[in-house]
Amino acid sequence: MNTAYDPRAFEPFAVTVDLAVFTVRAGALHVLLIRRGREPYAGAWALPGGFILPRESAETAARRELAEETGLSPGLVADLHLEQLCTYSEPDRDPRMRVVSVAFTALVPDMPEPAAEGGGDADRARWVPVDRAAGLAFDHAVILADARSRVGSKLEYTCLATAFCPPEFTLGELQAVYETVWDTALDRPNFRRKVLATPGFVEAVPGAARLTGGRGKPAALYRPGPATALHPPLLRPTEGPPR
Repeated sequence: MNTAYDPRAFEPFAVTVDLAVFTVRAGALHVLLIRRGREPYAGAWALPGGFILPRESAETAARRELAEETGLSPGLVADLHLEQLCTYSEPDRDPRMRVVSVAFTALVPDMPEPAAEGGGDADRARWVPVDRAAGLAFDHAVILADARSRVGSKLEYTCLATAFCPPEFTLGELQAVYETVWDTALDRPNFRRKVLATPGFVEAVPGAARLTGGRGKPAALYRPGPATALHPPLLRPTEGPPR
């Protein structure tokens, strides 16, 4: 041990975690928010999160805080695939003291409603459409924007989008997932061509079709293929009109 080291020479600061957890509900991208029950920002909506305890890792703290503040079951939270997003360390991001936050994000299907009453610093939790998540506490608007960009990239390189479709789905339903997460209208023929040209992304269901409205012929049905990663990736348009 270096006996010349004096921890008192450094100003102490706290480390927290914040979580941006997304799902697709009723054709819109939603994020899980909590309403703060105490100062600072009492009554404001925020991302779930809190302080890391002395003997916790950041990911352990993230799962604990998510379960405590939203009422989601510990078993469900334990199974979530959390991806570390970024570290936020601006000196004045928290009015209480110097606080550095490690942020996590996830895009998950079939998420239940959170508890009506939150725990910890939260007095309520709910799913909120991302486009209506305004006036967030702390720097959570910045974290939310960064997390949305990250989950959009997730759809470029993985087959995650099929998890938000029925077991058998049309390419139009799959396209709707991409348009929802990316908030961009996609060209239908181009999207169809790219999906069908990507090995293992989807598989046709022999002889199955579904009427999708209008007077056209029924649309062919597909199911998830064996791939987990997309080669080549299905990249977002660099420019395009928002939906």
